[in-house]
Amino acid sequence: MPGNGKALAAYGRAAHSGLMTSTVVPDVTAAAERIRPYVRHTPVLRAEVDGRPLVLKLEHLQRTGSFKLRGALNALLAGERPEQVVTASGGNHGIGVATAAAILGLPATVFVPDGVPASKARRIEAAGARLVRAGTRYSDAAAAAREDAQAPGTRYVEAYNDPVVVAGQGTVAAEIVADAPEVDAIAVAVGGGGLAAGVALGSGGRLTVAVEPERCSCLHQALAAGHPVEAEVDSVAASALGATRVGEVPFEVLSGPGVRSLVVGEAEILAARDRLWDEFRLAVEPAAAVPFAAWLAGAVPGEAPCVLLCGANADWTP
Repeated sequence: MPGNGKALAAYGRAAHSGLMTSTVVPDVTAAAERIRPYVRHTPVLRAEVDGRPLVLKLEHLQRTGSFKLRGALNALLAGERPEQVVTASGGNHGIGVATAAAILGLPATVFVPDGVPASKARRIEAAGARLVRAGTRYSDAAAAAREDAQAPGTRYVEAYNDPVVVAGQGTVAAEIVADAPEVDAIAVAVGGGGLAAGVALGSGGRLTVAVEPERCSCLHQALAAGHPVEAEVDSVAASALGATRVGEVPFEVLSGPGVRSLVVGEAEILAARDRLWDEFRLAVEPAAAVPFAAWLAGAVPGEAPCVLLCGANADWTP
């Protein structure tokens, strides 16, 4: 996959104009082949809720409890093998990178903000990575991680602002298209934008519905401003969606015409999370319920929409 935002921007424009088959799809396809031995092809669930058809992509059943393993593996497998791996994370990305590194026999260090949920910190360490707490925000942890990653032979794995990571995340959309070709829109939660951008590039031109919490909406605010901007992070879903600024690489893709940006409230998120448990016995973290909240509110268009449930890394009981 191209190594800069301008190239990916061109791919994003091609995707939204219907000219993507010769450029973008092979990259997502290559990522899928690369990571296939190590990830689960997660199932889809067709259902009817409130009299409306719905497809749920159960990516929270991925082996790390979220989609993040896909992008981490693609990043580590696509280039020259590093001697060690460093990253920064609010939780799920760190679990994905730690697991990817363990699979490939590489030492990993994950920097996290002080407020990282205990369950996610525990999973990072259980995967074999060294956990380092740095600052109160993700940006603090990222700055510390980048400094640590200056050592020779070290690969810094971006959480979302890297075309190779975006391509890896796009493999989840490719699975949706393969397993539920009738889907005409995919609703997905947005943090830094890597997953949503991957969905846009890997979904064969289907509408991407990018959904964020009202108080954690860096993409929505960037689209309004016309460029990435700093945004507040104050949401029950912040540990997974807590980027203060959408990545420039994802923004280039998500600012195209094939994307619709929505926001939902905190009460809607928690109600959607509880509904997923009550209706289907699906236990997900709040971030995964964000697109379902938008669907329940009737805001997701399409005759056969899919809601992507992105993660389940939370200690939660109904």
